[in-house]
Amino acid sequence: MTYDDLIPVIRRLALEAGDKIMEIYNSDDFDVKVKSDDSPVTEADEAADALISAGLRAAFPDVLLVTEEQAASHSTKGDTFLIVDPLDGTKEFIHRRGDFTVNIALVENGTPTRGVVYAPAKGRMFFTLADGQSIEETGVLDKETVGSVQPISVSNADNDALLVVASKSHRDQATDDYINKYNVKDSKSAGSSLKFCLVATGEADIYPRVGRTMEWDTAAGHAVLAGAGGKVVRFDDHTPLQYGKDGYANPFFIAYAPDVELKEA
Repeated sequence: MTYDDLIPVIRRLALEAGDKIMEIYNSDDFDVKVKSDDSPVTEADEAADALISAGLRAAFPDVLLVTEEQAASHSTKGDTFLIVDPLDGTKEFIHRRGDFTVNIALVENGTPTRGVVYAPAKGRMFFTLADGQSIEETGVLDKETVGSVQPISVSNADNDALLVVASKSHRDQATDDYINKYNVKDSKSAGSSLKFCLVATGEADIYPRVGRTMEWDTAAGHAVLAGAGGKVVRFDDHTPLQYGKDGYANPFFIAYAPDVELKEA
């Protein structure tokens, strides 16, 4: 598998999954179930997962696949793997708020190197090119042909007037306490992996996450942010966030533009 092989496939699968998700999103009603960890799952999560998994296994049968909706994949390990969250921001989806994304990423030696984040309700598509540069594709999104693209890059952050983005569904006092260590010009909330993309485009300077996430929640956004010049580090010691951990659970982390002068936890 080369990067040139990978990128068209994950972009197309993200768009196809987005179409399926929006078909369910725009229906009069849809089923919502509760998983063993008390998190919600909808028929859109399951339909998108089936579509993406089948497409990735057909295209790259020799590459390990880890996906949120297939528990058996959570006990597998490898240095190189594809990791999928077919619908990140399920709560946003359920409440019809639009801040949900399709996420597909490649992890190599503990680092997300390529990925796609697609927000179908917002019509925003972010992905890494084969050379690692991140772009946003705009206009009509055709499954077979890439349209108008714009390279994206993190901000030149002003530490006296920072732009902060935080979780919409999981913001708490600990998050606010950490944000208050900075000189903040503006703070916004967003759902799902869109927060990584807002840092990647310079619409925000820093995204601190003081709460539980899994690697499939973050890998694609991490790859997009890295391809735009950004960084993702552990909250406690500011070392790079690593992937392929046992159980695929993340520690708290900070995603940011490198000009941001990070504060201690």
